[in-house]
Amino acid sequence: MGMEELSHKEKKVERIGNRPFDAIRPVKIIRNFISYAEGSVLIEMGNTKVICTATVEEKVPSFLKGEGMGWITAEYSMLPRSTRERTVREAAKGRVGGRTHEIQRLIGRSLRSVVDLTVLGERTLRIDCDVIQADGGTRTASITGSFIAMVDALEYLREGELISHLPVNDFMAAVSVGKVDGEIMLDLCFEEDSRAQVDMNVVMTGKGKIVEIQGTAEQEPFERSELDKMLEIASKGIKELIDIQKEVLGSTAQRIGQVIKCESL
Repeated sequence: MGMEELSHKEKKVERIGNRPFDAIRPVKIIRNFISYAEGSVLIEMGNTKVICTATVEEKVPSFLKGEGMGWITAEYSMLPRSTRERTVREAAKGRVGGRTHEIQRLIGRSLRSVVDLTVLGERTLRIDCDVIQADGGTRTASITGSFIAMVDALEYLREGELISHLPVNDFMAAVSVGKVDGEIMLDLCFEEDSRAQVDMNVVMTGKGKIVEIQGTAEQEPFERSELDKMLEIASKGIKELIDIQKEVLGSTAQRIGQVIKCESL
């Protein structure tokens, strides 16, 4: 066996921090992080940190007026020094960028997918996701954290007897997955994401149903078998994130997926 062949066989791909390929980063969620919001969390996934708040507004967009149902919408932003080099505030540019607009719509769609909007009445839940430190996976962390903030805001309405029950049909979380240096990896940090051959974001419910898949081959097209593998480990990661959501929500988690009517209404 030649030295070149030996060197090739001994070459080993290792993740940053020696994390297993199918492992999510350490997760920390602080509930009720903002005192004034109806629901709020600080979510940390590795070095990515996002503040998610949920605000109840007693109105709906014009296209829903008179329809007797509510709406959930989201805004997303990154603080200037959430990144290694200063990011210019979009307010200074005078417009929301395409990436931001796409992420905002993704967060809103994901949250609406597990909520019965007819129970809300003509109210809007406005979700704000502010990235205070970015190290990859900001949109997926925003979705996972916003779910908890949204549930707390809906619980606020239920406890105030403004809605009949918690109208959340299932849990929901999101995670990134990709192909880096030829290996399928879960929950990419920035350095992994920046050199990924395939970059994908997956949003799934607690029952394993797919809400959205955003996947792109950054270089060469990828195989169907690789897609299946990415979805398999994404599902594993999302199950772990949902277990964390359940732990953070405590007794409130038991009401998700149940219809508990308030007779006084």
